[in-house]
Amino acid sequence: MTKLYFLLYSLILSFPFFNYAYSNVGFKEIYYNKEDSRPLNIAIWYPTNDQQIAVTIGDNAIFYGSKVIPDAAPISNYRKHPLIVISHGYGGSWQSLNWLAYELADRGYIVAAPNHPGTTYFNKDITQSTKLWLRPQDLSKTIDALQIDEILANYIDMNKISSIGHSLGGWTVAALAGARFDTNLFKQDCTIHSHLKACQLVNELGLDNPQLNKNMSDPRIKSFISLDAGLVRGFTADSLKNITVPSLIIGAGIDVGDTNVELESGYLQQFLSKSLSTYIVIPDAMHFSFMQICKSGAIDILEQDAKGEAIICKDGGNRTRTEIHREITDQIIDFLAKANLN
Repeated sequence: MTKLYFLLYSLILSFPFFNYAYSNVGFKEIYYNKEDSRPLNIAIWYPTNDQQIAVTIGDNAIFYGSKVIPDAAPISNYRKHPLIVISHGYGGSWQSLNWLAYELADRGYIVAAPNHPGTTYFNKDITQSTKLWLRPQDLSKTIDALQIDEILANYIDMNKISSIGHSLGGWTVAALAGARFDTNLFKQDCTIHSHLKACQLVNELGLDNPQLNKNMSDPRIKSFISLDAGLVRGFTADSLKNITVPSLIIGAGIDVGDTNVELESGYLQQFLSKSLSTYIVIPDAMHFSFMQICKSGAIDILEQDAKGEAIICKDGGNRTRTEIHREITDQIIDFLAKANLN
C-alpha cells in the first residue's frame, strides 16, 4: 500500500457531500469497548425505508463514494437479515470496501466493518500491529457489538453470519473460519517465496510470534469470502482441509508484483474442501481492483504525486472497474444464496 493511498482514505469522512438523492441504505458508526486496550470503530450499512437526505461517504478527488442515510431506521419488513462482517487490508480502513458493503446492504444484508487497530491508516501502533492474532477477534467483537446494539440487534439473523476480507483481510476471515497459522511453516516458505508481500512484513506484523499459532476461529461464522488474500501460505494444509463452512476464494489474475494469485489464493484452494469451496480468478483484475471506483483524472493526480502511484486506479484489461465490481458482487450474492445465507 502507498502513503498517498492512506492519506486519501483519511480524508474521506472529513468533508461529506450532502445531496437530495434518496437511498435505501442506512449507515451508522459505533464505538465498541471504548475503555478496552483495543477499542473498535465499527461502520454499519443496512437496508432502510427512510427517505431522508443522503450523505455521500468515501468520496474525494480520487474515488467515488456511496450515498447513505446516516442513522436511519432499519427497514421494517418482518424478517431478520443475514449479517456480513468485513475485514480491510493492511493499512486500509472500513472505507476500503465501502462500495461492496453498500451493494450488499442494498440486497438486504446488514454489513459491519471495523477498523483493525495497528493495521489501519488511523492507527499504526506497532504494539497493536504485531498482535495480528487479534484481527480475527476484532470481527468476533464486531458480532458481539451488534448482538447488543439497541436498534440493530432485533433485525439480525445471528444464525446467518458470513465474513469477507480483502488482502490481509482475506487472511483474517480464513483464520476466523478455522485456518491455523504456523510461524515455522511461514518462515520456511518465505525462504522460497521471499518476493511475496507477506514475507516483507515480518517485523511490522510480528509474523514470528508463536501467539499466531493459536486457534482464532469463531463458530458463529457460517461461510467466508476471500478477495485476493495475502499471508495465507502460513496456514497449515490440515487446518484448511478441516474447515467445514462454505468458502468463496476470488483472486486477481494480474499480479502487481508481490501478490501472485497462484501462490496466495491458489494456496487456499489447493487444500480447502472442493465440495465446500468455490475458486474464481478474475483474469483482468489486479490487487487494487477490489477498491473503490476511481474518478476520471485520478490517474493523472496520482502520477503527479509520485511515479507508480497510479497503479491504485489501474485494472488489467479492457473492462472498467465498475464492470469488475459487478462481477464480484454477482459472484458473492450467488455464493451466499447457495450457502443459504440470503
